[in-house]
Formats: sequence, C-alpha cells, structure tokens
Amino acid sequence: MLDNLRGMAVFASVVNHGSFSGSARELGITTSAVSQQIRSLENDLGVVLLHRSTRKLSLTEAGAGFYEAAKDVVDAAEQGRMRVNQLRDELAGSLRIATTPELSVNHILPALSTWLTAHDDLAVHFLADNHYIDMIDERVDIAIRMSPSIVDSKMSSHALAEVKQVLVASPEYLQQHDKIETPKDLSKHELIGIELVKDPNVLEMVCRESGKKTKVKCNTRIQTNNVFVATALAKSGHGLVRMISLDIQKELDSGELVEVLPEYQLPDYVLYAVTLDREQQPAKITRCLEVLKEYFENYSK
Repeated sequence: MLDNLRGMAVFASVVNHGSFSGSARELGITTSAVSQQIRSLENDLGVVLLHRSTRKLSLTEAGAGFYEAAKDVVDAAEQGRMRVNQLRDELAGSLRIATTPELSVNHILPALSTWLTAHDDLAVHFLADNHYIDMIDERVDIAIRMSPSIVDSKMSSHALAEVKQVLVASPEYLQQHDKIETPKDLSKHELIGIELVKDPNVLEMVCRESGKKTKVKCNTRIQTNNVFVATALAKSGHGLVRMISLDIQKELDSGELVEVLPEYQLPDYVLYAVTLDREQQPAKITRCLEVLKEYFENYSK
C-alpha cells in the first residue's frame, strides 16, 4: 500500500510535467528511479498507464482514470501536510493541560487568562485532579506538577518556580491553644493531615539559624485529600496545616491564616511543567510554557 501511494505521487508528477525528467527534477530523484516507480505501479495494477515514445508521453484510458485518483491522493496529502504545519507553527488546535484544582484556580487560570482570550483558535481542556495523570493515555500536552525535585526523567521538565512549604493556623486557633515556641510544642497540637503528603502526621523542620533538623510527630484527627478543604478547616480553627505557599498566599496576605514557627523551614518544593520528550514542540506548547514561566518569575519577585 505504501509503495502504491509513493508510486501514485510519482505518476501524478510525471503527468503534470509531461516527462520523466521533469518529474525527477521536482522530486529530487533520478530519471531511472521515476521510471522504476511507474513500472512497479503498472505491474501492481496490471495495466499500462502511460504510452511512451521518444518524443512524448500520453495517458492510456486506464491512466487517465487513474490520474484523477492519484491527483486526489496527492492533494489530500498536501492538505494534511499544511494542516500539520499549521498545528505546529500556529496557535491553533487543541491544548490539554493537567494540574491540580488548587493550582488551576489560584495560578494557572490567572496566568493564562489573557493569553487564551487573545488566541481563540485554541481549544483548551483543563484536567484538574490531585492524582497522577498518564500524559500519553490522557493525551496531555502540558502537566503542571509539584514535588521536592523534578522526577520525570523520561519527559521534558521545565522548572517554573521553587516553592516553600509553610506551617499555618488561624489567629483564633493560636489564641485558644498552648503557645508554639519550638517544634517540640507541636506535639500538643492538632495537625490537619493532607493525604497527598507522605507521612501526613509527621513534620520535618530545619532551624534557619543553626541548620539543626527536627522531626515531630503530631496528632492528626482530621484528614483530607483536598487543599481547599484543608484550608477551610484551618481557617475554621480546627488545627495547624502545612501548605504550599502558592496555595494559601491570599489567606496569608489577608491575615486569615498566619505562619507558625517562621524561623523553622519545611522542605521546599519545585513547581514544574512536564511535556512529552520530542525534538520539536508545537508553537502552542512552547508559547504556553513561556507565558507560565513569565507569570511565576514575576510572582516570585
């Protein structure tokens, strides 16, 4: 079948140019290679397509009918090539972005909103989920992920920002419970557990001044797998919660939540975008990454 398609393209070129040599120049192959393609096509079809003479070529009856089909195939292939080039070079087609609900609402949508409005040929699908999404199965173009380090070695990873974790609570909770002056004091307090975190009831902290590491096991009566729920629980005074600063910046700025033990540091996270590893990314993916990087660079300043 592939040989026939190649032969049809060569045959259509020969007819258009009226000679084997003209077709050879267009296709960048030898005249003998053109002649071989035509012979192979005729043998496969069991008919003669061209009358050959020393002076000119002419179509047989079968050749005339077959030329129309060959021309349609070549035209369809050219249209397909043009469409692929358009999707590669222009901001058009579909773009599938996977991230968490919290990052989507708080940052990814604000980062991309103006850009999306300016490019209405793009059909964008946001997959917002706290669970790992297989990029190939879900046909994801860009996945926004958070981890202590970039771990997708088989993918192309693009660091967007280094993000700190913070331990926070509502002012009301801190007023109504024992003072927290050292990490050891945390063992007397309720920690709202986030199931997405390894060891949700354990805090590892480093003193910023001395560099001393401390590990504290806390009481965890309430747990959730959702950052929005954890934030609401903390604001309502149900305990302390460790959060990515990006997820609760508004609450910190408004004073609804305050940082606990700011002189101690929790492990930082890396926010990064992942794309499939390929030699040339479509323009829509490249430009989207540029917009995201610009947003998070400005955000971190």
